[in-house]
Amino acid sequence: MFDYIIVGGGSAGCVLAARLSEDRDTSVCLVEAGPPDKSVLIHCPAGLAVLAKNGQANWGFETVPQPGLGGRRGYQPRGKVLGGSSSVNAMIYLRGQREDYDGWAAAGNPGWGWADVLPHFLKAEHNERGADAFHATGGPLNVMDLRSPSRFGPVFVRAGEQAGHPVNPDFNGARQEGVGLYQVTHKNGERCSAAKAYLTPALGRPNLQVLTGVQATRVLFEGRRATGVEIQEGGARRTLQARREVLLSAGALQSPQLLMLSGIGPGAELQRHGIEVRHDLPGVGQHLHDHVDVVQVVDAPHVTDLFGLSLSGAWQVLQGIWEWRQWRRGMLTTNFAEAGGFIRSQPGEARPDLQLHFVIGKLIDHGRKTVFGHGYSCHVCLLQPKSRGRLTLASADPLAAPAIDPAFFAERDDLERLVRGFKLMRGILAQPALAGLRGRELPASAGAVTDEQIEAFIRGHADTIYHPVGTCRMGPGERDVVDAALRVHGVEGLRVVDASIMPTIVSGNTNAPVIMIGEKAADLIRAGR
Repeated sequence: MFDYIIVGGGSAGCVLAARLSEDRDTSVCLVEAGPPDKSVLIHCPAGLAVLAKNGQANWGFETVPQPGLGGRRGYQPRGKVLGGSSSVNAMIYLRGQREDYDGWAAAGNPGWGWADVLPHFLKAEHNERGADAFHATGGPLNVMDLRSPSRFGPVFVRAGEQAGHPVNPDFNGARQEGVGLYQVTHKNGERCSAAKAYLTPALGRPNLQVLTGVQATRVLFEGRRATGVEIQEGGARRTLQARREVLLSAGALQSPQLLMLSGIGPGAELQRHGIEVRHDLPGVGQHLHDHVDVVQVVDAPHVTDLFGLSLSGAWQVLQGIWEWRQWRRGMLTTNFAEAGGFIRSQPGEARPDLQLHFVIGKLIDHGRKTVFGHGYSCHVCLLQPKSRGRLTLASADPLAAPAIDPAFFAERDDLERLVRGFKLMRGILAQPALAGLRGRELPASAGAVTDEQIEAFIRGHADTIYHPVGTCRMGPGERDVVDAALRVHGVEGLRVVDASIMPTIVSGNTNAPVIMIGEKAADLIRAGR
């Protein structure tokens, strides 16, 4: 028996566990399906390249076939480890645009405007640059400039400037637009995941119990009140009881799945799988959307200080391992996506609608494909997609993956913006600063010259950049799932606290916003709201 049971030890779950257990009279249980975050590949920033290949700490989901991607199945990696996706991501610290949050508030969610959420971002942050109007020190989440940056991030920034884009030293400052270097969630040359920032310092508290390797299979109810969680550990199932609340922080793909397995969701969908309908809530699993993204890869075999597989590259990595083990410095402190930017797909756009990630290696198939030689890559992703998909049950089996349909390019406007973005990205990569590296665009994209050819390339190669949101949308409407305090409509003692509650996706990487959501939810819960 606990006061609070938190399902999911990812970014929001770690925040909730740490904050709620600060009250010594409050007992908290955190349930995580994955293992503890002990692997050196998690803590060494460059280890993410190996994590991508071996699938360690990753659910490794796939979408249903996507008509917008020529019938391909997209890849949906999500963290399966303490820290969740913050333990396996590229560690970029971004909040998005103030218009994102003001839009949430305008949609009927009081308390979620930019002025409301900024204090929660600041509460979480310790920025090594120091405090100012947009940044704070003293929070659990360490934010810093890369300790040992490569020489290529500034080269990309110069190329962006040559293409006519402003240089921006702080994407989380007064404005987001421009090109620049990303800040990262690192500390002392190691990844600073939500687990490391929030959970690890709290593990010694007697009122906090953390269960790993344990999967929640359904929420338990007495009448319309959530009273606990059924879990599976090994082959055995047992129950955990909650005096106050059950908090779902399993992410945008698994929180709605768990709600439906528990009888909360679209009634006809649940009945189709033989699940008793406890509360017909049609919005569960709907409104799924994501940042769709495409990558241009450039081969530069003679530039051997770029990451790559070669004899010289192997020797550099061995040196990097020694340097990282000794001093937590060197090339293995990279997050690979060291630089990037926020640009407008055309001059008339009210705000940046595209994001760039410049990667100091050849990135193919999410890094899962082994490629030899040296080179660099650049992503362009659509920040405010109009397409909306859905997540449904593939089976009533709680251990089965859900059916994930982000409906990429269901709206034609999304594809047209990404075509323009691809041309803008290619223009940056063609500027003198990068052209001096004498690289060659890989044939897969090099042959795409006309808009029709670029469109065909995008349909054949685009995919997620790992930011699914919206499946338990916050709002006051009939097709919304949670209210502005993140309480599930129509039942008691149950909240959802993760990216699934976002009414619309934020304009940037989603990890820092999810940590903010966790901070705000903890404050709401502790205030009795």
